[in-house]
Amino acid sequence: MLPTVLTLLAVGTAVLAIRGEYQPTRTHVYIFKPLTTILIILLALQGSTPNTPAYKGLIIAGLIMCLAGDVFLMLPPRYFLIGLGSFLAGHWFYIAAFTVGGGAFTWWLLPLLLYGGVIYALLHPHLGKMRTPVIVYIITILLMAWQALGRWSTLSSNAAFYAALGAILFVISDSILALDRFSQPFKSARVIVLSTYWAAQILIAFSIG
Repeated sequence: MLPTVLTLLAVGTAVLAIRGEYQPTRTHVYIFKPLTTILIILLALQGSTPNTPAYKGLIIAGLIMCLAGDVFLMLPPRYFLIGLGSFLAGHWFYIAAFTVGGGAFTWWLLPLLLYGGVIYALLHPHLGKMRTPVIVYIITILLMAWQALGRWSTLSSNAAFYAALGAILFVISDSILALDRFSQPFKSARVIVLSTYWAAQILIAFSIG
């Protein structure tokens, strides 16, 4: 019952946070954006993986780092790199989790590299001094998705599928965020970025069991 309530609450606060992105003031964003991720962390804490307790701990650590990233990205632009670093650390926790009992070198690497190459080609002319951090981030998030898909290929469980789908949605979310920030801003970007981001995090939380 509690996981269902937490999921519904997270969806509700996510809607309010996304709505706040299109309001004249950002009060709702400051309240509901971190609250949504906090609710997802509480949801993850309800999960149970008796055979791989390390997986749960690593996923929760990743969610906490993403919460830090949420907060820093709400602050003035000078905090952007700290926010990026927080999400980078979160992805490394996810990578470590996805290698617990199922990481594999699978064929998924090729389409992910092709996708990453296309996104980088679109971003490259606009990156300037941000080129190196963005390259590192792209490599990291693609590695995260690769390991999640490899885990699913190995285990073929519902939990592994949730993690793999969440990882793919995370890649989509960050791709839209990068294109909106560095290449061509567009009005609907925020709703796409945040909806796919929180869907990804909820699915990753579900993967705990």
